[in-house]
Amino acid sequence: MTESLLVVGSVAFDSIETRAGKRDEILGGAATFISLAASQLCKVRLVAVVGERDFPDEHVRLLASRGVDLAGLERVPGRTFRWAGAYADDFSSRRTLDTQLGVFASFSPKIPAGYATSKYVMLGNINPDLQLAVLDAVRGDHFVATDTMNLWINTAREALDAVMRRTDLLTINDEEAFLLTGERQIARAAAEVRRMGPKAVIIKRGEHGAFLFHERGVFFAPAFPLDDVVDPTGAGDSFAGGLMGHLASENRTDFGALKRGMLCGAAIASATCEAFGVERTAQLTRAGIDERVATLTALTSLDN
Repeated sequence: MTESLLVVGSVAFDSIETRAGKRDEILGGAATFISLAASQLCKVRLVAVVGERDFPDEHVRLLASRGVDLAGLERVPGRTFRWAGAYADDFSSRRTLDTQLGVFASFSPKIPAGYATSKYVMLGNINPDLQLAVLDAVRGDHFVATDTMNLWINTAREALDAVMRRTDLLTINDEEAFLLTGERQIARAAAEVRRMGPKAVIIKRGEHGAFLFHERGVFFAPAFPLDDVVDPTGAGDSFAGGLMGHLASENRTDFGALKRGMLCGAAIASATCEAFGVERTAQLTRAGIDERVATLTALTSLDN
């Protein structure tokens, strides 16, 4: 039976510059990408905050049209979170041009009563103190996936360690894994992360795929080969959303389900990169996801 996924994180306006062009104040934010990706596979419950007057109804309609439950989307006086960034021509790096936290600076997640029993929880890369507050608000048996970032590793380590002890799956990139553990080799970094609490860890390496480290073994999910990349913003969050959406859709969290979920995540993340913002992510269909998963499966099959 399909279960619901609780997503807590940022909804934002992004201004992006890449070799493909420039877009100003398009819909973004980690929770947005996660929710749109997961909504292809399961029911999603979103908890986030936006400005009372500057968040267009068209964005609300888009999320609702994908079946995202918006009872936890809070509107408060002030401006919605804004971020601006520019990517190198080869997408090997990006520069943050501007950050305006707006209402996100005082974000205090409010979990509606109907969300508290969500069996699957995805904590976006918000302040670990807020992640802990969410974990305190949910009840019953649940599977928790957590994302974090360099900022919290450097400035909120004690709270992050507390979150890790209550996390089932940590999803981070290789740079974050090295910073978190002090280990420069992926396998050793993953082993150290698992000693901190998570039963499993996924280390993402962008266009070079992602590794899953689990008590049952190690799995590698390749990245979907793209002819061209337009905007990689949100690809990692789309990966996490696809993964967690798959787990909730199967209501399973074993090694096999995690492996299949990673392929779903990689399929959706590749689509995210093909257009600016959430344009392609929001247009995906289950058939389109399945087609890309089949391609990813064939990439490592010896039976071709």
